[in-house]
Formats: sequence, structure tokens, C-alpha cells
Amino acid sequence: MRLGSGAFAAGCVVIEVLGVALFLRGFFPAPVRSSSRTDRQAEPPAPEPSAGASSNWTTLPPPLFSKVVIMLVDALRDDFVFGSKGVKYMPYTTYLMEKGASHSFVAEAKPPTVTMPRIKALVTGSLPGFVDVIRNLNAPAVQEDNVLTQAKAAGKRIIFYGDETWVKLFPKHFVEHDGTTSFFVSDYTEVDDNVTRHLDRVLQRRDWDVLILHYLGLDHIGHVSGPSSPLVGRKLSEMDGVLMKTHAALLAQEREARLPALLVLCGDHGMSEAGGHGASSTEEVNTALVLISSAFERKPGDVRHPVRAQQTDLAPTLAVGLGLPIPRHSVGSLLSPVMQGRTLREQLRLLHLNAVQLSRLLQENVPLHGREPGFEQFKMSEKLHGNWVRLYLEENHSEVLLNLGSKVRRLYLDALRTLSLSLSRQVAQYDVYSMAVGTIVVLEALALLLLRVPRALSSRAQLYVPLGLPVSSLLFYLLLLALLATHVTVCTSAESACYFCSLPWPAAGGVMALISGLLCAVVSALAEMSADAERLRRSPRPSRSRWSEVELLVLVGTVGHALSLGASSFVEEEHQTWYFLVSTLGLALCHEVCRACFLGADGEPQPCLHVHGAWDSTEPASRDGNPLCDVLQLRPARKNPAPLDTLRGRDRALVLASPWLTLACCRLLRALNPTGVQGAHRPSLGHWLTSASHEAALSALAALSLAAVFALVQRRCCPASKVAMGLGLLGVYCYRAAVGNVLFPWRQGHRDISKGVIEARFVYVFVLGILFTGTKDLLKSQVTAAAPATRTGGLWEIHSGLVLLAALLSRPHNLPVLVLSLLIQAVLAEFIWRPLRHGAAEVTAMHYWFGQAFFYFQGNSNNMATVDISAGFVGLDTYVAVPAALLTAFATYTGPVLWASHLLSFLSSEGSSGPVLSRAGFCYALIGSLPVSTYIVLVTSLRYHLFIWSVFSPKLLYEGVRLLLTAAVCVSFVAIDQTHRRSD
Repeated sequence: MRLGSGAFAAGCVVIEVLGVALFLRGFFPAPVRSSSRTDRQAEPPAPEPSAGASSNWTTLPPPLFSKVVIMLVDALRDDFVFGSKGVKYMPYTTYLMEKGASHSFVAEAKPPTVTMPRIKALVTGSLPGFVDVIRNLNAPAVQEDNVLTQAKAAGKRIIFYGDETWVKLFPKHFVEHDGTTSFFVSDYTEVDDNVTRHLDRVLQRRDWDVLILHYLGLDHIGHVSGPSSPLVGRKLSEMDGVLMKTHAALLAQEREARLPALLVLCGDHGMSEAGGHGASSTEEVNTALVLISSAFERKPGDVRHPVRAQQTDLAPTLAVGLGLPIPRHSVGSLLSPVMQGRTLREQLRLLHLNAVQLSRLLQENVPLHGREPGFEQFKMSEKLHGNWVRLYLEENHSEVLLNLGSKVRRLYLDALRTLSLSLSRQVAQYDVYSMAVGTIVVLEALALLLLRVPRALSSRAQLYVPLGLPVSSLLFYLLLLALLATHVTVCTSAESACYFCSLPWPAAGGVMALISGLLCAVVSALAEMSADAERLRRSPRPSRSRWSEVELLVLVGTVGHALSLGASSFVEEEHQTWYFLVSTLGLALCHEVCRACFLGADGEPQPCLHVHGAWDSTEPASRDGNPLCDVLQLRPARKNPAPLDTLRGRDRALVLASPWLTLACCRLLRALNPTGVQGAHRPSLGHWLTSASHEAALSALAALSLAAVFALVQRRCCPASKVAMGLGLLGVYCYRAAVGNVLFPWRQGHRDISKGVIEARFVYVFVLGILFTGTKDLLKSQVTAAAPATRTGGLWEIHSGLVLLAALLSRPHNLPVLVLSLLIQAVLAEFIWRPLRHGAAEVTAMHYWFGQAFFYFQGNSNNMATVDISAGFVGLDTYVAVPAALLTAFATYTGPVLWASHLLSFLSSEGSSGPVLSRAGFCYALIGSLPVSTYIVLVTSLRYHLFIWSVFSPKLLYEGVRLLLTAAVCVSFVAIDQTHRRSD
């Protein structure tokens, strides 16, 4: 069966997507867990240790508090409470921390710093897997042992108001609840009012034991406006008032209660300087944790500063406070100030229960647990504890007993910290078998792409794919039997859970057959290459091909970038790699332009010097059968275009200035949105524009940018699309003015701020209209024998519709990024690619490189905090999962998408005949596949690296999404290529 090289490449990329998905499922398995089943009857608590005496304390200690109120303020980072903002906007909370009965902590949240994994960490005490970033959008019910499940089993009544994620995680735990949508980030008022409106009523009641309040407004303000917004101060003042009201009500109820109540103020994660979260910066992982209770009496002169703790420490603390067993999966250690006021025996009993739970978890997850320092400390502490119990039961109340008890308490605390640290390092048990199978699939698909390069880039751009070869090949069946035998052996002997082993046999067998078939195809490709090399050796032909500077740069740059991903610093600062590559590409184009203009025909490569194929398949140079010797022409009507030294005057000046203009635009964009770990916090033009005192400048820049977008796009649109584009861009400005980002000249201030739903939907109408017009032209060119201009016009209309959508979803200060992207595309197309007759491979590589660079020019990085989820709610008045996810993905990958759509439009307009799109699709697939294939090998070898979860894992998710985008682009190439061939 013969396939076009583009269709073959698209199939390989789709197979790679399958392999990467399997690899991700193995790389992000379930975290450290206890082997004890959560649904069986609870084990009796460990008895109090004794040495030669029989202790009668075999039950859980009594609860420390009668009621617990958890006030969780989303994105409450530590300096919002303990810093200057806390002093200014939260006076009551500050008073309690400085003079009241409270203990304050800086609680460290482990990445990923998104809401759902953090909630699980707070109530289970475990470290959720990094794959919970994806599950955060649709949280499944918690199956692990947790404080809420223990409380419900003990008959305690739990009430919840706030983020509906809790209701999804604990669907049958609350006797009363009212959930609010957590992903509609444009709302930061009603989402909190819907929580507070229940307070007056519920605080007067006494029929509950645990009250949970989850406020989302602060997090939403951060996503929309950032931590420097004046709205942050108002929201903190509001939260201070809620805390004061709740604390006063609890104090009033304590007069009739036997035990004091506990009020917990905490955050699930912090907030980056850009307003997002998800990564591991200090601002994102450091959260405020304040425990308030009349049990924490403060003596005169007692100064209590915030103490560092782990977020997972709250789960065992809450369990002990409510008189419940500590969750089995918890890796947290008890916050010792909570035991203040209890007898020494009770304190040692609580510490012993926590140490026993952690030691059991360590034994179940670490084979050589006996060598762990924490386990040895625990055994020593338990032995001394037994001696203390013996002396205590002998009623020996001498100073020796007190000193020994203090020593045991100190040893327990040290052991707990060491055990918790040891367990935290065992973040996840890798599913190595699933990772290996996924890696093999990806590498086989990449090998096929690499081995097919000569034939895929030949003049015909067609490949012979023997689909019947695997069925009739003995090698295929031998490989399949060997793989199935290996699968059975691994799955029957595996000691831990394996995802690939859990698949149904038809699915697992299909993957094994795919691996066998791909390997046979690789062997067949190697045999063909060997035969071609042998024929060339017997009848050698003079080689007339050589690599141009741009081709060498593309090859070296692509391979070098892929290899650089093995270093954590290069991953964190990957934007610097792409900035360097596009700048070097600009200089290479400068050199090529100058040589073409000043050296003339003597300085240009010969007509048959390019690795890629010709736009015109009838070019005589391709008749010799050598797939590496094909002419590339952008204008097939001009078989021998004149060299650039014939250009004079304005045209010559524009060609010479084009690379320098591209370099200047790239340099300006670097100053607009600094990103990465090193540059994200530095002052920049973007920070200056988004500050409250420069709204007028931002408004003027946004208006000029939208006008420039119209000027750059409308030139090739039909009259109806021009009108739609103009009205749509006007609607974009109206939307930004409605939400308070920019100003109208005739309106002062933001008195009429709204969600901008009507204005955004107004723009969506024009976006859909332009996309419909383009799609109609494409279908017309496929069904009827329409002129190529119809197909080209349709592709440009689709590109224009995507540009309008990007303008709507981009923040106002990022509109210049869109303008300069369109400007660079126009300049390169008109003054570089056409005059210099660059080939399909070179043009495709340049589009890919600039697409990646513009991904970072937008302000993106390789951590989750830079994902602007507010873009997913533009024009929505409620949370709808699919549109929100699609809009967020498009806003994040605007740069690569727009450059890919421009590539389709440009190649379709320039290549009137020949398999240009097929050849370009193959190049795009190859360039997009190499980094992700290399990266999964690197990340497998670095899976025990110190920064595996904070640096390499987020990048792995980005690479997975980027490969999915590459697959979509390649499929689009195939579809448009089919339309192209039919119309020709």
C-alpha cells in the first residue's frame, strides 16, 4: 500500500501519542500507600509500650477539642497573613497571632500546587501523585483513609460550604453542604458570598462537630489580576471579618462545652507573582496555617513566631484533636504545640501512636526500612518510653521521671520528623513496566520516521507500506509470542500494581501486536536502506547535494535542544534555548540574504542542492531517482528565477532589512514577558503595563495592537470576513473594558465592571462566522473543481478566525505579542521565503521554531503556574468543562497553533502542484517527535533526580500535550493535502 509521506507521518505521531499516554500512566501512578485495606474494620490502636509492666492503656486518647472549624482560603500564601498585607488588612488575625491563644505555622505544600491534590493532602496526610494535576478538573472520590472518613465512622456530623471539589472527593460525608464552582475564575464575589451567607445560621446551631469553609475569591483574583491587585487587600479584609465572626461564635459556645473548640485558618497552596499556581516556587508552596483555640493559653511575654511545618502535618493533628485514628496513608507528623496543656503521659501516648503509624507505612514501602535513621530512632524512643511507663506505673514521680519523659518526648519528635522525611522521599512507586512499553512504542515510531526520511522527502513524497508483511512474517509471530510470554511473566510476578497488566487481554495483546508490527517495519526499512546503499555502491553517481547553513542550523538546533532537556536548568530556562535558536536563525537568514543580494548567482547554491523535494514534481532534476536531489521552488511558474542581485531600490532594501526586523521584534518580545525561574520576578514592560497606574498606556497600546492585527490580517480576507474581523476586534476591546482591564476615553474609572459575557459572546459570533466561511471554501474546493485560490482563501479565513480568537483570549498586555507574530509571518513570507526559494522542509522547521519561541514570548514556561486558566471562562457565565478546557489549551498554545495554521496557508498558496503539504507534514512530525521521544528516555533515567517532581514532571505533561497538538497539525496537513490533490 502506498501512502503519502504526510499520512505516514501522521500515523506515526498518533502511535506516539498512544505510547506517551501509556508512559505517563506508568510514570504518574498512585503515591505511597499502606497495604492495609481501607474498607476493613479498623485495627485496634497500638498499646502503650511498657518494660516489665502491664499498661492498661490500649485505647485511643480522648479528643482534645469539642468542635473543629476549618477555614480554608484558597491561595492564602504565607506573606498574605504574616507579612505587611496581613498587618494592614487582617488586624484581628494579626492580634490573635501576636497576643491571642494561637499557634501559627508556615506550611509547605508539595508540588503540584493545585487545589484537588492539596485538599487530599490536608485530610489524608499523604502526598498525592503529580497526575492529580489532570484529575483536578474532574476529581474522583477519595478512596484513601482520611480524617473525614474516620470522623463520619465515629458518628461525627460534618457540614461543608465552598469549593465543590470537596463534594466530589467526599460525596457521602456531609450532613449538609453547598458547593460552589471552583473554575469560574472571573467570579470573586458571589463565590464567597455563597459561603458566608450560611455562617450566621450554622454558628448558632450545636448539631455539628466539624465545619469546613472553603473560600475561592482570593485565588480567582490572583488568576485574573495577580497578587499585587488592590482587590487582594479587600478580600483579605473580608476573610478577616469572617474569621472574627467565627471565632466569636466558638468562644460563646465554649461556655457550655466540656472541651474547647479549634479554629483552623489555612491555605491549600500559594500564589506566584503572576497570579497562578501549580509549580514549586517559594510563593506557591509556602502557605499560612494558624491554629486558634482557648486551649493554647499564652503566658505574659510568650512570643510565638511562625514555625515551619509540612502541609501533611495537619491530617494527624486533626485526627488527634478529634480523638480519631491517624489516617493510614499519612506521612505527616503531629504538630506538637497542639498537645499543650495535656499531661506528659498523654503527650507521649499521642506521639507514640503517630510514630507507630509512620513506622508501619515505612515498613510497607521501603524494603530496607531497618536501615532508615528514623526507624532506628523510633525503636530507641519506644524502648525508653517503655521504661518511662514502668517508672510511672510504679508511682515514681521523682525528677528522674520528668527528665526521662522530656527526653523521650524529644526523641519522638526527632523520630517523627525523620520518618516523615523518609516517606516523603518515596513520593511514588514507578510503574516501570508500563513506562517501558510506552517508551518502546514511541522509539519504534520515531525510528520509522528517521529511516523513511530519504523516501519521504523525495520528489514523489510517497512510501510503500507493506501492511501484509506482519501477517505473513515469521519474525512477527516470534516477536509476538516472546512479548506475550514476557507480559505473562511480568504480570504474574509483579509485587506492585501495574496499569498495563490491568488492561484486558485484547487491549494488551493489541499493544504487543503493534510493537511487533512496528519492529518488523523497522527491520524492513533497514533492509531497504541497505539495498539502496548497495545499489549506490555498485553504480555510484556524482553527488550534487550539500547542506545549506539554514538546514545545518535546523538539524543541529533540533538535536541540541532535545539533548539539553536532560539538565534541570535547561528545562527551567528552556525559553532561553528557543530565544537563542530563533536569534541564530535570524542571523543565518541575514547571511543568506546578503550573500544572495551581493554575490549573485556565484554565491548561491546550485539548483539541485537541497535535501527537500521540489514544489514542481516535473522538475528534470528529480528524474534520476535520487531522493536526496530534488529542486525546491516556491513559484513553479518561474523555473529559473533571477538571483536577488537583480533586485533594486525599495525591494532590495526590504529584503535586506527583513531579518534584522525579525531580530528586533524578538528582542522586544523578550522584554515584554520575562519567564522561567530566573526572570519571572524581574521588572518588565509587561509588569509596568499591568500596574494600576498605567491603565491609560495599556488601553492605548491595546487599541493600537487591535488596529494592527486588523491591518495585517484583512488584506487576504473576503469582504464579509473583513467586516466580521473589524467588528470582532472592536468587541475584543469592549470586552476588556467591560472586565476592567482597559479604559474607554469617555468613561472614568471602573464603576461598571462586569464579567463581559455579552461582549465576549459577541466576538465568538464573528469568530465562528469567519471559521465557517473558511471551512465552506475548503469543502467547496474538495467537492467541486474550484480554483486553488478558493482553497487558499479558505485556509487564510480559518487562520484569521484563530487570530481573532487569540486576540479575545489574550490579556491586553499580550496583544503586542500577537501583532509581532503576524508581522514576522508577513515579513518572512514576502521577503525571505519567496525570494530565497526556501524549501518545504526549511519553511516547516522555521514555522515550528518560531511557534515554540512564541509559546514563551506569551509568558509561558515549563511550570503549571503560568497556565492562564482565566482564558477558559471568557464569555461563560458558569463552568462548562469541555469549552473551558479547549479555550484554556488554545490560549496556552496560541503561538504554536497560529504558526502551524500560517504554515498550512502559506504552503497551500505557494505550491500549486506537487506533494508539498505531504512533505511538510512529514517534517513537522519529525521535528515535533524528536524532543518528546528523547525526553521520555531522559526522564526515565532521571526518575530519582532531586528535581523530578518540581522540574521534570511538569515538563513531561507539557510535552505530552505538545505531541497531541503535533498530531492534530499532522492530521490537518493530510486532510488539506487530500483536498489539494483532488482539486488539482
